[in-house]
Amino acid sequence: MVENVHPIKCSLNSLSDLELARGDEKYAARLLDKPMTYRAYKTFSECVNVVAVTDNFREVIDYFNIPENEIPAGFRVGYELEKNGVIRADLIRDISYGKNNEKRPTKVLFSADTANPYELIHIKDLIANLTCNPAIIYNLFINNPRANVHGEFKSRDEVMTEIARLLGPGCDISVELNDPFRASKSELLEEAAKFREMLGKWRVVIKVPHTGPVSGENVEELLKNDKLFARRYYQGLSKDRLYGHNLALFMKDHGYRVNFTLMFEPYQTALALQARPYFINSFVMFRQTQSARIKGLLAAYETSGDVAFLEQLRLYMVENDYLSSQDAGLDLFQVKSQAEWLSNYRGFTSSEPDGFEGLDNIRHNLRVLRQCNLPDTRLIICNFQGDTLYPYIDKLLTEKEYEDLLDRIVITSPPEHLSQFMSSPLVVQFHRRFMNAAAGQR
Repeated sequence: MVENVHPIKCSLNSLSDLELARGDEKYAARLLDKPMTYRAYKTFSECVNVVAVTDNFREVIDYFNIPENEIPAGFRVGYELEKNGVIRADLIRDISYGKNNEKRPTKVLFSADTANPYELIHIKDLIANLTCNPAIIYNLFINNPRANVHGEFKSRDEVMTEIARLLGPGCDISVELNDPFRASKSELLEEAAKFREMLGKWRVVIKVPHTGPVSGENVEELLKNDKLFARRYYQGLSKDRLYGHNLALFMKDHGYRVNFTLMFEPYQTALALQARPYFINSFVMFRQTQSARIKGLLAAYETSGDVAFLEQLRLYMVENDYLSSQDAGLDLFQVKSQAEWLSNYRGFTSSEPDGFEGLDNIRHNLRVLRQCNLPDTRLIICNFQGDTLYPYIDKLLTEKEYEDLLDRIVITSPPEHLSQFMSSPLVVQFHRRFMNAAAGQR
């Protein structure tokens, strides 16, 4: 019988005759007691005499004012062997790591969709990313008197500065440009640079949206009158439909990590990856609820033969941009044909069980991610409000097919939504028992 063998605990302190490079002492010293594998220890003992650090290592420590003898969260330590027995340590951005070069508790990471510092404070130590966009910043916080207590925060910059202070170095912060359609490239770079100044170059991620047929010339249609769009989502000019992809590449070429967002259909994924994003997204709820509504109207027509259900379907598809405002009088059987194709593609066929969970886009995106040549790109699973979708997502991520991809997944949701899945009816039941038992002892 073979006994369990515990790994030998090693660190740089285990090495004899090791020196710290002159001028690097206060930085390199914080590496000495950090755990390392026995294999690394053996390698170092054979060829390393001096430990030095990179300029980036110093800059990170100083920028975030990291306490003595600590490695910041959001970074892992990497080493490069130089000549004359010098090993130079660097801090490599990696949100899979907590502080002191230790992995976070799970491979799957969590994120918060919020710009509210008052709610962020309760979840900040549990997340590795934060995402926000103009709707989250302005509608849900700054212009919401119930959230922005006493109107303390007046501007986006004030909000983002406070968020950066609260989160510390461990979290990426994905921020979206205010107007990607009408701003010039130089104005967009200026806005991105402002975010980098507020958040730090290590944390900032620029959110760039898929643009579809929307452009600077027609975006006003979404802002005026009935706010409906005059062309279908797949119509318009190629330069407009590809604008988001080229903007993502533009931002990457200027040194920014990019969160390429607004991915609803699986067929968007492989093309989105051509823009080399740091994050891609799987939006769940709107797609799932709208699919269920379309399937329901189709089923009602098939059961009753009443064309009123097809009229409702046409109106629903116009109001939700499956059809354009110009399609208000489209032949009902053309509407039915397009709705059936969509329902089949999304897996909402009559053969599916009534409780179909609508996570086909997540499965597809994970498979595409496995095939791509971008090992640092992660998938954000987002937009799954409601009482049932997160448990299905959690269950999906235990499937064996995806076990090799878990460290490339981020789950994001508003804190008030995500936190409801930290409980169970049995929690209340057991506290009732415990508190009543304790009360009886008084």
